Amino acid sequence: MLYVDIPTRSEFATLSTARADACVSIYVRTTPVTQEVGASRIEFGNLIREAQSQLQEAGFDKRRLAVLMDSLSDLLDDDEFWRFQANSLAVFATADSIRAYRLANDLTSIVQVSDRFHLKPLLRAVTFPHSAFVLALSENAVRLMEMHADLAPEVVKVPDMPKDAASSAGKSTLNDRTFSGRIHGSEGQNVRFQQYVRKVDAALRQVLSGRETPLVLAATGRLASIFAQTCSYPHLLKDTIADSPDQFSEAELATKARPILDKAYSSEIAEIHALFERRAGDNRTTTDMADAARAATFGGIDTLLIDIDTTVPGFVDEESGAVTFVEKDDAKAYGVVDEIAARALASGARVMGVRREDIPGKGELAAVLRYPV
Repeated sequence: MLYVDIPTRSEFATLSTARADACVSIYVRTTPVTQEVGASRIEFGNLIREAQSQLQEAGFDKRRLAVLMDSLSDLLDDDEFWRFQANSLAVFATADSIRAYRLANDLTSIVQVSDRFHLKPLLRAVTFPHSAFVLALSENAVRLMEMHADLAPEVVKVPDMPKDAASSAGKSTLNDRTFSGRIHGSEGQNVRFQQYVRKVDAALRQVLSGRETPLVLAATGRLASIFAQTCSYPHLLKDTIADSPDQFSEAELATKARPILDKAYSSEIAEIHALFERRAGDNRTTTDMADAARAATFGGIDTLLIDIDTTVPGFVDEESGAVTFVEKDDAKAYGVVDEIAARALASGARVMGVRREDIPGKGELAAVLRYPV
């Protein structure tokens, strides 16, 4: 199985609005190899103790601290949970709740304590998880598989998925005539393909509805074009694996899909860079955190790129958006860029967590604004 729990955007929004007297955010690198996960558990334990130290220093209520530490320690001691990991683990805990997400992304191990969760690294997993569905579609067979970064792909069970083109039409072959003799030959095959693809698309809705994971199609010829025209899933990528999928294993199809994913990601970043350059001439861009914080507070950000690997501690005023930076990252301060991203998301902005080299100006963030500043 694939032990990955990528949060939806609605789950991310819920986490971003959570507030408590203590919100502990822990990211730790893990491994899908169960025999080697011991090092990750040790590191997780060290991060728990660091969170405890910060809260004790801040004078946090001892009884609530004990409840919070018990919850985190229970997770640390859960052997069954640690047997099934991916490449990173994100844990968000308060004295009243705990959430854990196993991620395909390789994230830096950190702990943050504040009155809200530190979500910037998680945003990378939401905006570009290096995951995809691959639909292997041919006249003879159809299968859906899911792939995540360096993890082994796996076939996904899809209820009501047709077995092949002929059986989906109740035929033994696609080349026979209908009772009236109207549908036969290549014309009849096209009609049957359309019927087949509609059934495939209807079955996929049960699995893909509400998801934002990219879908890569592996198909050739007329089937490929009919599916592209018919597919109702909005995240089907334009580029396809233009080979007959019947001859490839799941692992081989995943290998062929990865360059398509990388290209889609690069194209998306390039489009944002081009938009940034166009809007810069209209005074509708900024790479300044203070300006971005004010714009996010008043719903002025259209598109935002943020660096997922660093944290700038401080505070953002709830009403004015004014930023106060602090030198010490303690249990009271939170990530300024995190807060900017949360406010931008709340106003419907497009927000992506990326590496610093992908940001115009190569700073902490770059924003395209809805109006001039």
